[in-house]
Parts: sequence; structure tokens; C-alpha cells
Amino acid sequence: MSDATVTDLYEVTMAMSYLRERMTRPATFSLFVRDLPPERGFLVAAGLESSLDFLSGFRVGAEDVDAFASALHRQPRDLAPLLGMEFTGTVRAVPEGRIVLAGEPLLEVTAPLPQAQLVETYVLNQVSHQTVIASKAARCVLAAAGHPVVDFSLRRTHGPEAGCHAARLSAMVGFAGTSNVAAATADGLTAVGTMAHSYIEAFTTEEEAFRAFARSHPGPLTLLVDTYDTEEGVRVAARVLRDLERGPGSAVRLDSGDLEVLARRTRSLLDAAGLPDARIIASGGLDEYAVDDLVRSGAPIDVYAVGTRVGVSADAPFLDSAYKMVEYDGRPVMKLSSAKMTAPGPKQVFRRPGYADVIGVRDEPPPTDGVPVLETVMRDGTRTAERPTLEESRTRFAEDMTRLPLAARRVRAPLAPRAALSGRLTTLTDRVRRHIEDDVLAPSADSRRHERGATGSPRSVPRRGGQ
Repeated sequence: MSDATVTDLYEVTMAMSYLRERMTRPATFSLFVRDLPPERGFLVAAGLESSLDFLSGFRVGAEDVDAFASALHRQPRDLAPLLGMEFTGTVRAVPEGRIVLAGEPLLEVTAPLPQAQLVETYVLNQVSHQTVIASKAARCVLAAAGHPVVDFSLRRTHGPEAGCHAARLSAMVGFAGTSNVAAATADGLTAVGTMAHSYIEAFTTEEEAFRAFARSHPGPLTLLVDTYDTEEGVRVAARVLRDLERGPGSAVRLDSGDLEVLARRTRSLLDAAGLPDARIIASGGLDEYAVDDLVRSGAPIDVYAVGTRVGVSADAPFLDSAYKMVEYDGRPVMKLSSAKMTAPGPKQVFRRPGYADVIGVRDEPPPTDGVPVLETVMRDGTRTAERPTLEESRTRFAEDMTRLPLAARRVRAPLAPRAALSGRLTTLTDRVRRHIEDDVLAPSADSRRHERGATGSPRSVPRRGGQ
């Protein structure tokens, strides 16, 4: 089976119905986030590249048809119309690394309706997951205020693939390294790592463990000092580093306790031992909130290692994201239900100074001070350009971040900019809404009133025991 089966079952049932009804004209679906998670002032667009990889290779094979048939308890021949389906559509999207706001399309897919429907689940999964992780990691970089941040999340992420995404995305937004060897190898990242408490416990004493580690690893060392008594661990580490002349570039790692207090005491002990260049690395349940507190306190910590809370975006592990049809066969469509209304038609986002963004109709001219954000990245099922390098995405993110208002960058109580609708999109939305209300809802209401008149309304039925 291929990735074509990584989909919700209802995508298959809808696609089959569309094929049966010969509804294969182009449809446009828009992927956006309705509202930002709490305590977020922005999002970082991500997940596009893995989505394009999926779309480029999308093909429904015989094994996929068998899997669909099995799930639906039907014969494979009933699902035969899906066999051989490939993605032949167009994708317009916000490039990875760009800052995006609530309501703005991150990407739009235009393809024959069955195709556009069948790829929904995978694309929505990739963009939603990776965007939430990239956004969390970006906030850690902001909180660190120039101190290096490294990724220790692999062992706690929701699967190895998610761990590799976390490593790559954290590098995109400014992390200095990752403990993830696979990601470091694949993406050319700096691999970082020290030792576990179990390593220390395997030896009779901390000093024996530190000296054994040094024998296997020439050059700068990072020694974990809080297995037993942190201050004593620092003293032992300082003695080993000094004896072996490993001070410059070496470090000690604090992984538990009151990191502010321990960092100050550790710095004092290292300086007194003649190791002013030895760094202090902090880890242990850190996220942007903890890092922000430590930085603001003036704790003498040189490097922050973040893991679980960032790799799973613990405080906001999902996005209120949606993949909604906005046009079929040239006809703009929209959803009217309460709290989940969508705007019709393919769109463009125009970025204006101060992130006073405008969401407009795809083909309308930009405002005089606005720049289009969505780019055509796939046409006829083929990428329009080479896959961007990680450095290109990193540069794009850094440029966008420098323009983001300070209030949106705050770790606590950020103020998120909100995009406005253009006049043309507002007019289109009003027109489509009126059409639905007048031509879809009103006839249905009239029909219901007619039926009640023909059969007798509930009010005309005498109540038992009534007067």
C-alpha cells in the first residue's frame, strides 16, 4: 500500500460518489487556521514541503483499492474507479518559514474534485502538525533572547517522524542543534548530546564516570552534574576539567531542581576553579515560559536544551485548522454554520507593513503597500521549483520575524495581528450568502411550511385534556 491510504474513510466515500456522479470539474480547497491557540501571537507556516512530496508521488494502486474495499466491506471491483488516480492539480501556498495569522490560507489546492478531496487528510495532518511545532519552537528562540537553544525532543515526540520534523523545524526557526542523529544527518544539522544519569550510576563514583567519559571523547566535554548532589557534582566536574585541561568549550549540564539558584552557584564554583570559559547548559522540562523566566532573572545559563514540552507543543498541541471547499467548477461556495462560516472563492493574502494583512480574492490587484504571500508551488501535479534549502527557509523566517510587531512576539499575553477582508472578498461573501439564503434555505423553509399546511401543524392538533 502507498500513502494514498493515509486518509479518513469518508474521503474515500465522497471521492467515489463524485466519480459516480461525474463531478470531476476543478475544485479549490483552502487550508487555514480559524483562531490561534491561547498565548500565541503568530504562527510559522510549515508542513508544505512534505505535503508537496506526498502530492508529487500520489497514486492509487491496486493494493490501495484493496485496502479501501476492505475498510468498506465491499468488493475491490466496486472501488475500481479510484485505481490509477494521481494528483494533477495546482497548489498555491505560503512558503515554509513565513509568519502567518489566523484566517489566512496557508495553502490552496485546485484539482479535479475527487483528487482534491482524497488528499485532504494527509495535507491537513502535515501542515497542522508542523506549523504548531515550528511556532512553539520559534517562541523558545524569542524567549532565549540570543542564547543558543537546542532540541532534545526525540524521545518524547509522537513517533520518530514527528521527532525528525521537530528537529528540522526547530533549526528552521533558529535552534543551534539537535540530539536527533537521523535528523542531523538528513538535514545537515549540528548534532549535540552529553550523557544520561544512568551513565553516572554505572560507575562507582562521579569522578570515575567523568574521567572514563573523557578517555573516550577527546576535546571539549559536557558533564551531567546533578545525579546525586548538584554542587558536589559541579566540584568534581571542575576538578576533572581542570586536571585534563578541557575547560575551554566544555560545559556542565543542569537537568533538575531550581535552575536559577543552581546556575548561579554553579557559575561561582566554576569561576573559583579557574574555569570562566566553561559553559552551563540547562535542561529538564523547559519550554518558552521557563526559558523566559530564567533569562529575565539573569540566571547565568549559556545554552537551553528543550525537549518534551516543545516537541509535542504541550500547551497547544493542535491547531483549529480546516480544509474547506471554496469553489467548484467556477462557482464560489461557502459554509454558513454558526462559528464556522467560511469565505468563498480562491484567495490571496496581501502582507502590509506592521502585519496589517488583507485577505483578498485570488486575482484582485494588491493594495499599494501590500505584497502577495501565496505562491504557486505546484502545477499539473509537479513542483514549479526545486525544494528550498533549510537555509532559505531559515532566512525567510528571520526576515519575517524582524517585521513582526513586538506585541505579537511576547511570550506572555501576546497581541496577535488580525487580517482584514478586502472589499472584493467582502462583496463576494455577501453575494454568496444571499444566494444560499434566498435560493437554498428559503425554498426549503417554504417546503416545510407547505408540508405542515398539508398535514396540519402541531398547533392544530387538540391537546388531550385541553379546554
